[in-house]
Amino acid sequence: MTDVSQLIRDEVRELSAYHVPNPGDAIKLDAMENPYAWPAALPGNLAELWAEGLQTQALNRYPDPAASALSQALAEWMGLPVLANADDLDIVLGNGSDELIQLLAMAVKHPQSGARACILAPEPGFVMYGMIAKFVNADYVGVPLAEGFELDLPAMLAAIETHQPALIFLAYPNNPTGNLWSQEDLQAVVEAAPGLVVIDEAYTAFAADSRVPWLAQYPQLLVMRTLSKVGLAGLRLGMLAGQKKWLHEINKIRLPYNINSLTQYSASFALQHMQPLTAQAEELKAQRSALSEALAAIDALTVWPSEANFLLFRLESADAALVHQSLAEQGVLIKKLHGAHPQLRQCLRVTVGTAAENERFLEALAVALRSS
Repeated sequence: MTDVSQLIRDEVRELSAYHVPNPGDAIKLDAMENPYAWPAALPGNLAELWAEGLQTQALNRYPDPAASALSQALAEWMGLPVLANADDLDIVLGNGSDELIQLLAMAVKHPQSGARACILAPEPGFVMYGMIAKFVNADYVGVPLAEGFELDLPAMLAAIETHQPALIFLAYPNNPTGNLWSQEDLQAVVEAAPGLVVIDEAYTAFAADSRVPWLAQYPQLLVMRTLSKVGLAGLRLGMLAGQKKWLHEINKIRLPYNINSLTQYSASFALQHMQPLTAQAEELKAQRSALSEALAAIDALTVWPSEANFLLFRLESADAALVHQSLAEQGVLIKKLHGAHPQLRQCLRVTVGTAAENERFLEALAVALRSS
């Protein structure tokens, strides 16, 4: 049994591993990270206060398996206690949102015995929805977005009727397009769904809307968030909120101690000092507006409005691969989306950075466009 094909599932062998390039000394605008570190200049120096607390953590002991204190703090941060049915709601934590997506995909089943569960999401969307469906041997249905990357409601409702998905993911704002869909369209999808619906609010810190209040209205709805985009990507902490009856089942397949002691402490510390992180998010929103205006002034490309910390743009005459390569050679990393989906033809995505990083990106982009 030394032949890989005899032991490894065909759909796994057909996948490509998720590739993260080594940035070296380049300006990193490819992964939707917050470019700012802990604000050390504030009174008390947050970085030093955090480091002092780290020294008190008992690394010889296993962490709290339920991360109880952190879960309660995160539930309050999400606004769950004020909802009408707060007693019926709970929260479960994951090693990033990716683990929560995987747990959900592992848990659901098709209503017909023996059939594979179906997972459905609009496309282009977060790549891990489809990848994780393949990991767990589920069917995946991607429904193309309409013009301007709006939700194609008739297509979504038709796909729901045909495939009867056990799980629907709705990224809000959407990644990689950055837009918020209409509440009416979202509501129609939730009400038509025969299974669970997850609204993925990874970028809610930069958006003008949240659907957390809907948890009081729709028992099959779950809302997922992460601390990665607010400046804590290194913690790898995601959270899933919804009815206790669903999360009770998800907890059964969550591996013990999946949230380590250092993450639990660091996230709890951050929640007690959110003002600087909130201020950083507001600064990034201002930088997003400035960067969007600068890109819109370039005749050779089209940039889309965004409610996230990134901007999607299409090159109208230049080749995306060549521009992407030129930027990398100049020490600026952004994301090439051309080839990922037909609707992302000649598209690139840039994370909003500091003012200096954005200016350097624009300078490098001008060089790339002239040489392409």
